[in-house]
Amino acid sequence: MTGTTVRLTTAQALVRFLANQYSERDGQEQRLIPGTWGIFGHGNVAGIGQALLQAAVTREADLPYYLARNEQGMVHAAVAYAKMRDRLAAFACTASTGPGSTNMITGAALATTNRLPVLLLPSDMFATRAADPVLQQLEDTRGGDVTVNDAFRAVSKYFDRISRPEQLIPAALAAMRVLTDPVETGAVTLALPQDVQAEAYDWPVAFFRRRVWHVGRPVPEEAAVRRAAALLRDARRPLIVAGGGAVYSGAESRLRTFAEATGIPVADTHAGKGAVPWDHPCAVGGIGSTGSYAANELAKDADVVLGVGTRYSDFTTASHTVFGNPDVSFVNLNVARLDAVKHSAEPLVADARLGIEALTEALTGWEVSQEYRERTRALVARTREMEEECFAPGRNTGELPAQTQILGALGETLGDRDVVINAAGSLPGDLQQLWRARDPKAYHVEYAYSCMGYEVAAGVGAKMADPTREVVVLVGDGSYLMMAQEIVTMVSEGLKVVVVLVQNHGFASIGALSESLGSQRFGTKYRFRNGDSGCLDGDVLPVDLAANAASLGADVLHAATVDEFRTAMKKAKAAHRTTVVHVETDLYGPNPPGHGWWDVPVSQTSALDSTREAYETYAAAKRAQRHYL
Repeated sequence: MTGTTVRLTTAQALVRFLANQYSERDGQEQRLIPGTWGIFGHGNVAGIGQALLQAAVTREADLPYYLARNEQGMVHAAVAYAKMRDRLAAFACTASTGPGSTNMITGAALATTNRLPVLLLPSDMFATRAADPVLQQLEDTRGGDVTVNDAFRAVSKYFDRISRPEQLIPAALAAMRVLTDPVETGAVTLALPQDVQAEAYDWPVAFFRRRVWHVGRPVPEEAAVRRAAALLRDARRPLIVAGGGAVYSGAESRLRTFAEATGIPVADTHAGKGAVPWDHPCAVGGIGSTGSYAANELAKDADVVLGVGTRYSDFTTASHTVFGNPDVSFVNLNVARLDAVKHSAEPLVADARLGIEALTEALTGWEVSQEYRERTRALVARTREMEEECFAPGRNTGELPAQTQILGALGETLGDRDVVINAAGSLPGDLQQLWRARDPKAYHVEYAYSCMGYEVAAGVGAKMADPTREVVVLVGDGSYLMMAQEIVTMVSEGLKVVVVLVQNHGFASIGALSESLGSQRFGTKYRFRNGDSGCLDGDVLPVDLAANAASLGADVLHAATVDEFRTAMKKAKAAHRTTVVHVETDLYGPNPPGHGWWDVPVSQTSALDSTREAYETYAAAKRAQRHYL
């Protein structure tokens, strides 16, 4: 080491660099990279693995290492952590060459689709090509520089391959820039050839200085505020759609104040739920394909829609059918221009909190009519009646409890700050209608990618992000079977998480969708193959997921009824270890009443009567679909 340089391997330099990165917003600093998730194999065990060991032993860098059980799972855990931290902190994830690294691709897609930061460090082949082809190497006839890691390019917001040590300097700085950019953030991938990881280089000491990446709040343009306010002032039936940006910017209190002052009702997306508490006078619930009665009825007649931090997914717009007024206009407040201009909107490109503050001032003295307030209250009252019907004791139609009854009982047992996590199956649709969130962090449903297998791993990241909160993973048997391994991580890290395992021996969501589309629930049940029909429609499989959870180290409680579930949940919350509450529910529902549509094309021609009938229904519904121009 000289006064200006220090000799380290590329991996050692990367670890030291990451340990000195910080983010800052509103004067509050925190570690940008709080640690590294990893699974070691050839490619990273002697590179990043050695560097993390050296850092721990010598204390030359503070970058804790966490062992995951599945590479995709560790990315999910990292993303859940970033979501809970409002995108101001992001874990690094290291994996071995070949399948270890490509296992992270689904996690990368989830992160980028949800616009949540994560740093991926997939190991790569030899940059020198001295030992080609090595174990697990892809040989591509089009070029020698192609590896399996090129698959990350499509699902990363930034990708670079570090073929020489000195390339790390600009690449690492670019990676931090993207991770801390509210508009461009997502998966950032630095592919690291295994020989380069272990190669030594004389690094500038300045590369390792403490860096603070300031996450700014873009200020709304005055002219844009005036145009947006003018549209809202002329509205008779305005509606707010609160998305994830309202939460990530910390705009919740401003949004409530704005709604109270103007009387504009607030609907929410999955990512925006809780920005306005469910029992607030202006809260009307989820909107879109699985939205509430109140939100969708208001959307049907809305003449101006104010989107706050929403990207308007097809579920939010009910595949472009929920906003029924032919003259509807949009004002979109979003930090990303991509979203601000959607639906031919009047764009207000700004931080959500500052944008809401500006609109509040611009609309001083203006509010909706008393008639519109009364209509909103009446719709919400009817919606509450529907919700209570879903929770009612007589809701089940068979011997097993309905999933909606379990959700009602779960809601009764959780506090305002307790976090419920979900991502896939029939649960997100039920949750969007029925879950009553008062805290924006209490509702953690990943529905941009709706990735089966997210839930258990996300429980790890969410608990690490805020240990003061009770974290409840709500997972169906289909998603549990995709990825339950991180229960072992919960146990090894001493994390207390409650996993509610809802078993119905099949895919309830896709089964119901299949039936509605004329495909007769084909291939959606967990059954033996029937020798007579040749299909998977025999007896129920003897699968014991509770025993599986116990084998992974969790304590397990069983519930056969709604009352038993309430008792089990109280015990689980009082426990000090990861506890799984296993409950069986009716595969056939019933689910909450539908108030929206989702565009899933049906075969235009078929030999099956069920499919032909479904196509007629689909064609009729599609006539309401349109571009918002």
